[in-house]
Amino acid sequence: VHLLRNAGDEVTITVQYLREAPSFLKLPLGSPGPSSDHSSGASSPLFDSGLHLNGNSTNTAPSSPSSPIANEPKYEKRWLDTLSVPLSMARISRYKAGTDKLRSNAFEVLALDGVSTGILQFYTAQESADWLRAISTNISDLTLQNMKMANKCCSSSDQVIHMGWVNERLEGTDSSQLYKFKFLALKGSSFYIFSTPPVSTLDWVRAEKIYNLCEVLFKIHKLWLADDCWLQANLYLGIHQDFDLEDQRPYCFSVMVGHGKSHYFNVELGNELAVWEKSFQRAIFLEVQRTG
Repeated sequence: VHLLRNAGDEVTITVQYLREAPSFLKLPLGSPGPSSDHSSGASSPLFDSGLHLNGNSTNTAPSSPSSPIANEPKYEKRWLDTLSVPLSMARISRYKAGTDKLRSNAFEVLALDGVSTGILQFYTAQESADWLRAISTNISDLTLQNMKMANKCCSSSDQVIHMGWVNERLEGTDSSQLYKFKFLALKGSSFYIFSTPPVSTLDWVRAEKIYNLCEVLFKIHKLWLADDCWLQANLYLGIHQDFDLEDQRPYCFSVMVGHGKSHYFNVELGNELAVWEKSFQRAIFLEVQRTG
């Protein structure tokens, strides 16, 4: 920088770069493109130095002082996002479609509007676990913010205790077991089942099912800790494990809603199961206390 500041009005710089650089920066190799000057408003903050790549990869010789550099095709050096998935009300899927088999070191993130990241495959189980934990934590934090915003418009007896995505098991006519994403919510005196998350006050009356919390029974069916080793220390559930179930998914619970009918749910992570158990206990206790 010191040399550039004291070099005079005209400076010639020769830049050498790897041949793979254009493909890494998503630039067309050897094709002309829009020119941009150093004061371009679209410049990325990460590359605010004004450096540019010459689009002609075959031209390795330095530019002669007589050639007009401004007329040469140049590309602005910046990161290009191919896909952006909002994590507010997003959900994570670790299972192969239509099966009970977990993906190996892979998962999928789906936004509220259905936009998907596709299957994100990682090299190691630890790398997959780290990303899964980071994304799920971010989703949980954003869900908590949405709950706080919703509770500002509700009375003290109609507060949202917890809400989030689950998989509901649907029994097929051929005895095959299918799972479908559902959005559950514990709010005031009711337990809600949605096909899509409620984003406005009117959406709460459009739930698929609404049950009174005094008339439901929550039960955990089984818990496997091997898949979420980083969460083992955070889980303390005084439950017994039932291994006579037909499906092979861990982290399952059911909600009995009266007359022998029940909904069978599965969550993706062990800590989600712990949160749902505590949330149901709290919501049911508060409602029983209110009704006396």
